This record gives sequence, C-alpha cells and structure tokens, in this order.
Amino acid sequence: MFRDAYGVPQLEAGDPLALVYLQGVNAARDRAWQIELERRRCLGTTAAFLGVEAVGWDVFARQARLADTARRCFEALDAATQEWVSAYVDGVNHALPGGARRAPEFAETGLTLEKWEPWTPLGIWLAVHILFAGFPSKLWRTHVASLLGDEALELFSSEGPHGAGSNGWLIPGSHTASGAAIVAGDPHRYVESPGVYQQIRLTCPEYDVLGLAVPGIPGLAHFGHTGTVAWSITNAMADYQDLYAERLRRTSTRVEALGPGGWKPATAHAEMVEVAGADPIEIEVIETDRGPVIMSGAGEDGAEGAVSLRYPARVSGRLGFEAMERLLRATSVADVDAAFDGWVEPVNVVLAADTAGGLLHRTAGVVPRRDRANMLRVVPAWDAGHEWNGWLDLPRADVHGPAVMANARELAAPLGVEFAAPYRADRIRELVNARDDWSVDDMPTIHRDTYLGSAGSVLDLLTGLTDLSAQAIALRNELFAWDRRMDADSTTASSYAALRKALISRLTDHFTVLENADVADIFTPWMDPLTHVSYALENLIATDLLPQINVSWLAREALEEVAANGPRPPWGETHQLAPLHALRGPLFAPAEEPIDLGLSGDHHCVMSTSSLPGLTDVCIRASAARYAWDLADRSASRWIVPLGASGVLGDPHHHDQLPLWLNGSLAPALGPTTRENSGFHLNVDNFGTVHIGEADPERDLDLIHEWVTADRAVFWGMQSLSRDEIAATYRFLDSVPTHHVYVIRLDGAPVALLQTYDPQADPAGAAYDIEPGDLGVQLLIASGDRRPGFTGHLIDALATFVFDHLGHPRIVVEPDARNAAAVNRLRRSGFTLGPESKISYPDGTTKAAQFAFLTRTTRTTRKVSP
Repeated sequence: MFRDAYGVPQLEAGDPLALVYLQGVNAARDRAWQIELERRRCLGTTAAFLGVEAVGWDVFARQARLADTARRCFEALDAATQEWVSAYVDGVNHALPGGARRAPEFAETGLTLEKWEPWTPLGIWLAVHILFAGFPSKLWRTHVASLLGDEALELFSSEGPHGAGSNGWLIPGSHTASGAAIVAGDPHRYVESPGVYQQIRLTCPEYDVLGLAVPGIPGLAHFGHTGTVAWSITNAMADYQDLYAERLRRTSTRVEALGPGGWKPATAHAEMVEVAGADPIEIEVIETDRGPVIMSGAGEDGAEGAVSLRYPARVSGRLGFEAMERLLRATSVADVDAAFDGWVEPVNVVLAADTAGGLLHRTAGVVPRRDRANMLRVVPAWDAGHEWNGWLDLPRADVHGPAVMANARELAAPLGVEFAAPYRADRIRELVNARDDWSVDDMPTIHRDTYLGSAGSVLDLLTGLTDLSAQAIALRNELFAWDRRMDADSTTASSYAALRKALISRLTDHFTVLENADVADIFTPWMDPLTHVSYALENLIATDLLPQINVSWLAREALEEVAANGPRPPWGETHQLAPLHALRGPLFAPAEEPIDLGLSGDHHCVMSTSSLPGLTDVCIRASAARYAWDLADRSASRWIVPLGASGVLGDPHHHDQLPLWLNGSLAPALGPTTRENSGFHLNVDNFGTVHIGEADPERDLDLIHEWVTADRAVFWGMQSLSRDEIAATYRFLDSVPTHHVYVIRLDGAPVALLQTYDPQADPAGAAYDIEPGDLGVQLLIASGDRRPGFTGHLIDALATFVFDHLGHPRIVVEPDARNAAAVNRLRRSGFTLGPESKISYPDGTTKAAQFAFLTRTTRTTRKVSP
C-alpha cells in the first residue's frame, strides 16, 4: 500500500478480488467509526449507543425494511459480483478491530463490534441514499394541499436542504488547450466528519482507477478515471419513490390492507429498538402489497390509517451493484454507458469522456411509470390508477459542446417534479462557453465562482420603494452597486444575506397555519414552514397564488430592519462551515490549532455553500468533494475533499486538505507516494532505532534468499528452493493484500525478516479458532553476533508495530512444534500457548504447529524477559 502526501491510499494487488479485499482493509483502518455507524443505521440499531435522538431513524430503518432489502438485493447479484462484494467485507472484518481502536468514538459510546455480513455494503448504500429522492416532500405537499388547497401543491417547489445537489461539467476537446476533454464538478451534500467521499487509487493487472469512494462500499460508483475514460454524476432529482395512504384492519390472526383488489393480507411482526439510557421501544413492522408501512395516518370507515413507502430496490430486489466492478474495468464511454445500464438507485445524470474523443450525457437508474399525482403527494392505495406500470425509458442527450449538469430541470425533466433552480447551471454554462482554451489548472475558477444569480429577484423588490429612511436608502444603493458575489470578505454580501433572512422571516409569518404537521419524528424537518420558505423564496415572491401578501411591504420592513442594525461583519464571519458528526464531536484535537472556517459562496452560487437562509448563516451543505479529470494526462488531474483522507481525530491526515478546500483550490490527484509502512521507526532505550519497512521482492531478493536458506531457517522449509523459486514466492506474497513481508533494521542494518498474514486467507487459519482482527506473524532473525536482550527487545518492538501502528488486537504465531527454542522464547515474551495443531498447505505438505497468542493486555501485564 502506498500513500501520497495527503495520506490518500493507493492500493495495489495481484487481482481484483485481492484488491477489493485491500480496499475493505483500508476503509476499516481509516474510517472505522464512519462505516460501522452506517452499518448500524441500516440495521436500525444506532439508538442503542447514540440514545433517544436516534430512535426516529432506527424506527424508520426497521419499518422501511432496509436490512431485509439489502439481503434480497445481495442474493439477486450474479455469483461474480457476490464474490467481489464479499471479498471487500472480508477485508473490513479483518481490519475493523484495529481501526476501531484508533477511533475515539468507540470508547466514548461503548460501541462493540459485530461481524459484517456479505450484504452489508448494500445496506449501507440504502441507508445513505434512501432519502435522496425526497419522498418526505410528498408528506409536506399533501399537508399544504389539505390546508391551502390543491392549487398550492407546488407552491413551495425548490431544492430544499434535504435533497442532494451537485455541479458537473464536461468540456470537450474543442474547448480545451490540450484538445482532450475535461470532466469536472463537485457533489453537494451535508459536509460530514468524516467526509462521505474517500479519495483512493485502485490498481491491479486488470485496471488502474483513480476516484472517490463511498466508505463502506467497494469500488468507485460516482466519480472515477481509469486512464482512458472518466465519469461523474449528479443527482437527477428524479422521483422514483411513492407514498400510499393505507387502510388497515386486523383479524384474530393477521393484518389486512385495502388495495385495488380489495382486502389482502399484509405481513406484520414486532421488533424491539434498544435505546441507550432509556427503556427499549417495541415497534410493529407491517408491509402491504405496496410496500413497508413507515408511519401511521388518518383512518376511515373504522380502518386504521397508515402510510407505506414503495421504492424500486424493494420492488425489484436490485440495487445495481453489478455496475460497481464493471465501472473499474471501463476503457471507453461505451463501457461506462453499458455499466450504468444496470444502475437502479439513486437516479443520476452521468457525464463521461474518453481519450478517443467519446462523450456521454445520460440519466441512469430506475423510475416507475405511474400517474403524475404519485409524484406530488400521498395517494390512495386502493385506487388502481396509482399502481406502478413498468419502468420509464430514461433520457440521454448528444454532446456537441460543453455539457452541464446541476440538478436543474433539463435532461431529467420528465423524471421528476421538483428540481434545483437554474442559477448554478446557467452560470456554469456561461463560464465554460466563454473560452475554448480550458485546462485542468483553470477548473478552480469555476469551482470557486461566487456569483449569486438569484439575488436579482430579491433586489428587484427594492426598486420601487419610497419614503425610506436615510440609512435604508444608503443600504439599497450599496446593494444595487454590489457585484452580487458572495465573497467571505464582503460586508455587502453579508448585508444581502441579512436582508434575505429578514424577508424570509416575515414571509414565513403568513404560513403559521402549516405548523405542527402530524408526521413521524424523522420527517419533522421536512414539515418546517421556515425551511420551505427559505428555499422557495424566489418562487414565493414571484407567484400570483398569494395575493393577500404584500411582498413589497415586507421587503421595505426587511430593508429598514437591516439598515437600522448598522454595518455588517464580513460574510465569512457568520457563514462558517459546521461539519456534522453523530456525537457532535470536535473537528480539531485538543493540541491542534483551530482553522478559521469562514466560507465564500451561497446556496445558488456555483461555489454552493448552503445554510438555512431564514434561520442561520452557518453552512451545513457544500461540496463534499471537488474533482477535475484530465483526459489528456491523468496525472494532471486534481481533487480535494473538505477534511482529509483519515476519519480519525488527531491523525495528520484528518483535515490537512481543509485549508485548500476552504479557498476553492485543488490538490494533485496523483502526487508523490511512499510505501505506507516504510516510515515506521521506534527508538528503543538501550537497544537502538528499529525500522520496519515493506520488502521489495526484487531489491531485497539477495537478502531474503540468504536468510531463508540459512541453517537457522530450517523450520521455514525453504532451504531446498532455488533462487528463482524463492523470488516467485515473494513476488506472489507482494501481490496479495492478505500477506505482507517486511525487512526489520536496527540502526540501519538488516537484522530480521517479518511476515504477516490474515489467518482467514492462510492455511493456518483452518487450524485454530480465529478471532476478529487476528494477525498472523512469522519472524526470522538473521544470524550474527547479537547483544544481550536482542530478541526480547525485537519482539517488543514488533508488538508495538502490530498493536499501535497496524492496530490489530491479537498476534498469532505458529512455530514448528519441534522448535523448542522458539516456543520457549515466545513464552518468555508474554505469549500464551494455545493448541498444537496440524497445518496443511496447498502443496500437500503439513506442519505440526504450536500456536501462541499475544494481546495488548497480556503484553502489558506480563514481564517481558530480555
């Protein structure tokens, strides 16, 4: 494993299964808390360690049948994809105990580990994306229509804070300096700590891919560059999930639901939600022919009321995970196109380009064919007019010039009802069409553009106002002269934000009737009038559906309020990044110097840094990554994430990219790399400096050959092998992620050969009871004159390497049972002797092995002999 200057992992293995195993190992080491939290979210078991606040999600996850759906979708995968996903899970299971020890959240919550199931990555994918299509907005629209009439169904149409927006653009060779395409953009999501995207490079003989992974998920689903083809996505804003008003009745033996064909049996069972610090909660999990029931609702005619959720993965038993590995093998846009043909959800807009000049602009996913009312509101389950009728053919477009995707009502228009306002898309299109000599180095000028196209709709309200105070006139003149850029150092940008906030507050006062909607706790944020007014402001001040509201008068009051409050601080003083963390943990370790988190940009800027405009300036949604893929020279590609490669607080790479991200810069995607473990040094008192570095099978062959064929290595069983055979053995070990070879040096001189292995992938694992996180270790000490205490000090340094550097909880050794000296040495070093077992190797040979174990506890509580 290699890492660049920012700690970005660059993984190499001998085949795709070995590589994806190594990706799982890396995810567990760098993001243990994050991926285990997402696994528990899929299972609906987070309240057991997060407390009452997490109950709403856990109830929803269980009632929506996320885990059961993930199991179904895994079982429907072809055998090769199942094997590939399972290899990733094997890697996670091997490294998670060590990764958990590095992450302070485990100790803080008391969370204990459980073994991942093969379907777990599919469950994480569902948990991360189940709300992407925004089905809770149908609860809101139904609520609005019930109080304001059906004509108000789309009154608050907007890209709300709970959706997922992104920018993306494809600049063909006709508009670049190199003559080759550039694919660039940035996904907008909640900025989380750790971040939702992980930079990574995956290399094996079959492919070499650079991209952004979702921790807990194998491969690179959203953004990648294989060297000859690059792709990216944005949320299509498609509507592919429906909510049904259900009528339920109970008999002595079952629950029934009213559908188009009359009363039909529903499945029902009870589950217990454990809650830290409180009593467990029993819930009922019901599923009708439409889908799982996710909340109660209004009943009629003596029947219980409920609301069910219908979503494609539950209906079809597919998630499209086959595309994950196929994308890694892509060499052209035709390959990317074919891979996305099997995509299910979330529904995305895809851009891709290849080195042969191929270009792609399409939507990918599954959208049901049904009545348009299904896309707007909760519909009656018993009405046959609201049933699904197959899947829509998704649109695609020919690419003749720069192509832009920014969640607006364009290519995906037939697939949904609520899209992002066009300001970002229009601005990007204006920028990319302004020149024909773009380079990757120029991409930050687009990424960091802060022009706020939506400002005009608010400022226009000020034009005709009369009888203003002197302060208000001065403020209006300042706003009219403003360049409409939401720069962090701009006081006028701050004044505009304050004016908008005051206007939103007054406008929201006219919608108090919409407060206190009766929904499940998890959906409460979608039912907040202030939130909807904030994000639909431009629509609300332009609509003729609200004749009773004097918007001009509200604008006058807002202007006078802001003017009376005097000068504003720069925008960046209040527009601060606030990454989300499940425990509300700190972003900086106690010994670290905090970084000023002031931001430029705003919701409708290309540099989209979203707050809740009517409530606060604090930013919770922004670019979860930025990227620029160069098809002329992949090594020139650039990227950035909000924090860093590591999810461990205090790690040097936890937030080392933050300063660049804050100012809109990009880092090299292929910077200089070093072997991950080459930097392990340990200064041992009265012994010297121990260095443990990965062996190179070519560079170190003479050394390895000399050591393994020496008389003292008789129990290694390699004395009869030729130099070529030994070379082949160590080349193989270097190619697999489950086995590693290291050279140990003392004060610069090579003194020992260290080999480690995952017992799950080694014959030794079949001869004893494996525990999670076990690391097999074999140590060959070279001949030579040794100072007193040499072996004891070396073993102690080795234990420090395994426990503290690699993070494994237990060392497993299995010397030949005849090697009495080695067994006695292990006993004196604190190892606990285990069973004597026979190990059978693939070549037919066997070894009678004496197993022995060392843990952190036994190491520190037993006296280690010299």
